Amino acid sequence: MEKENSLLDQARRAFFGKVAAAAAVTVAPGMVLYQVAQAKPAAEKVTDKVRWGMLINTTKCADGCDACVTACETEYGWGPESEPLSAPNQRAQWIRKVKLTDKATGYAQTLPLMCQHCEIPPCVDVCPTGASMKRVDGIVLVDKHICIGCRYCMMACPYKARSFVHENLTDQNVNAPRGKGTVESCTMCVQRVDNDGIPACVEACNAENHNAMFFGDLNDPQSEISIELAKNGGEQIRGDLGLNTGVRYQGI
Repeated sequence: MEKENSLLDQARRAFFGKVAAAAAVTVAPGMVLYQVAQAKPAAEKVTDKVRWGMLINTTKCADGCDACVTACETEYGWGPESEPLSAPNQRAQWIRKVKLTDKATGYAQTLPLMCQHCEIPPCVDVCPTGASMKRVDGIVLVDKHICIGCRYCMMACPYKARSFVHENLTDQNVNAPRGKGTVESCTMCVQRVDNDGIPACVEACNAENHNAMFFGDLNDPQSEISIELAKNGGEQIRGDLGLNTGVRYQGI
């Protein structure tokens, strides 16, 4: 009996070993299954004690600099190279540089604009499937598996921060798959945040020594972003909407 149990255990181990080895096996022409690593250990759950946010000082945002945009393109593979030249007006814009001009004085400034990660996100309110969602730590995301491409969220967003994938895509990044017929937007580099990192745009801005972007926990009064906000303040774009955005600006 003990011998039979031993043989059964060996068979089970062999079976599960084969299953694990098949994590990256081709199951059909052009289709490959990849094993997805956990962003966090199971013991480190997302918590509402943290609210991730970003602060952008527009007075330090150099005119003509697009390091933040380029970094996002590289991180997620949504740049011009990934999409067909036949549809230039349908390209993604997870983050974009916009120019603001005061009509009264002529003063102009540029700033990066992306998903504002609202506490009360309109995109989530109108989504019929729950694909648009907000994590308890304040990061707003789109679940590509249940997005039906209705684009209600795009119409609801007052910041025009979401894009729709119209065409087949090439050169995608394995860690950030994108799909035709779905909506996408800034994820605040959730895969970096969940591994104790910072968003690619913030990292790139710091690398250029502009230091125009801060990232951190808005709920922690001792975090760098909270200290800077307490000292010099920060404004919301369309604060009149009462959305309590996770992205704040100085100098606007």
